[in-house]
Amino acid sequence: MAAGEVRRSIRPQAYIVFFLLFAVVVVASHVAFLGLPYFWDEAGQFVPAALDILRGGRLIPHSIAPNIHPPGVMVYLAAVWRAVGYSPEATRCAMLLLATAAVLMAFLLSIELSRETRGSPAFLAAALLCASPLFMAQSMLAQLDAPVMLFTAWALLLFLQDRVRLAAAVCVALVLVKETGVVVPLVFALWLAKERRWRDAAMFLPAFGALGVWLAALRVRTGNWAGNAEFVRYNVFYPLSPLRLGAALLRRLYFLLFADLHWVGALAILYAWRRSRVFHTRSWKIAWLVAAAHVAMFTVVGGAVLERYLLPVLPILYAGMAAGLSAYSRWARLASGAALVVGLTAANFINPPYPFPYENNLAFADFVILHRYAAGFLEARYPGARVATMWPMTEELSNPDLGYVRMASPVETLRELTGTDLERVDWNGTPVLVVFSRTWYPRHGVLNFPRLIEAWNRIYGDSPELNREQARARIPLALAAQFERRGQWVDIYVNPAWRPNSRDLKVRASTRD
Repeated sequence: MAAGEVRRSIRPQAYIVFFLLFAVVVVASHVAFLGLPYFWDEAGQFVPAALDILRGGRLIPHSIAPNIHPPGVMVYLAAVWRAVGYSPEATRCAMLLLATAAVLMAFLLSIELSRETRGSPAFLAAALLCASPLFMAQSMLAQLDAPVMLFTAWALLLFLQDRVRLAAAVCVALVLVKETGVVVPLVFALWLAKERRWRDAAMFLPAFGALGVWLAALRVRTGNWAGNAEFVRYNVFYPLSPLRLGAALLRRLYFLLFADLHWVGALAILYAWRRSRVFHTRSWKIAWLVAAAHVAMFTVVGGAVLERYLLPVLPILYAGMAAGLSAYSRWARLASGAALVVGLTAANFINPPYPFPYENNLAFADFVILHRYAAGFLEARYPGARVATMWPMTEELSNPDLGYVRMASPVETLRELTGTDLERVDWNGTPVLVVFSRTWYPRHGVLNFPRLIEAWNRIYGDSPELNREQARARIPLALAAQFERRGQWVDIYVNPAWRPNSRDLKVRASTRD
């Protein structure tokens, strides 16, 4: 804030009104998905960890392999479940509450950053965030990155308002939500040190201390500072190949500056940067530095180059796009803003022509619905049969808490859907095999070109998984059922020699009662 500038106070009622307004938008856009069972890392990590807290009071999970992630979100979910009961609906609503708060913070952050900008760009920034397919999906999932976005935007807002003590307190909460949040207090402390505000910079030390206590507790309980050695290998050492680093950076920049019609907003930022002084303020310099620090961190760490890790950058990015568009003429501003909102909304339903994680848009809902159909079919037709399949269906069939089955089924894990993995299967000893599409490989997508597949192999060290037809040609079992939804598929194969024994039938009869 410039010297002598008077900041107008905002009445608490205004915050409540905007929170309720955003809550209506967020909840209404998600109401059709509230009853969905859990997806991917929800099922494999965060929901089981939260249940361990609910049922045993253990911050370090025991039903799954522990890892470095602090327990903040899991403690929150356990508290919600204790208050209202455990269910996917309660989980979705609890996460949407945090997502609504994140939209409010993004709105307020855009107001703070755009004080010298004409018009009301904060409303466009909030609209872009709500329309974003990544936000649309992640805001209802029991994962860490949407809450990280909330606390990052909140801490940045407070810091820009020079409310350093409160910003430091929010940073403590941030690092207890996810360890990578430590980049935010690091940026703040270094900026204040650059300004020779040593006492203010020291206020961010408790955030590092809180994370240190958590890592020490992991080391004592598990013998590893990150919870398990495989987590460190995959997320710290695996990405350090020069090819993978370069590919990760390109993917980060592509997502932020081009995908989902982001290029329209990126051009507006570039135009305003060159034609005006919108982005030359202290506030914007700090905001861009926080965004750059996140991009740099998630280029270097994280074996899976997931776009959800960039959620904390979106409030800054969309505030920048909205501010950049304010430098346009009125009609160009309206047309470009409308194009951005329409493009982002459409990307919720239109998948790109290249592989992408289903959790980047509403494709994850198709995945969950397909798996719920398949799990119901297996439970009805083949009770008690051992099922060979891949993760995460191994979790879906073996853990009734996840909402797919009423009773656990024995499972055998197939590592991936590749020719090598199928060759390891004992076909005579496999009663049921379930294979499915784990990544989006469109029929006419870019990975149909041999040279691109070779490049994929060089970067990631393995081949893309088999498609439906390739898998069917290698599986010598009878195809019992197939499910398909918007390009995703699940195929169920059965050994004709398998017959349910009397015990299995009794178990099935009891579940019907």
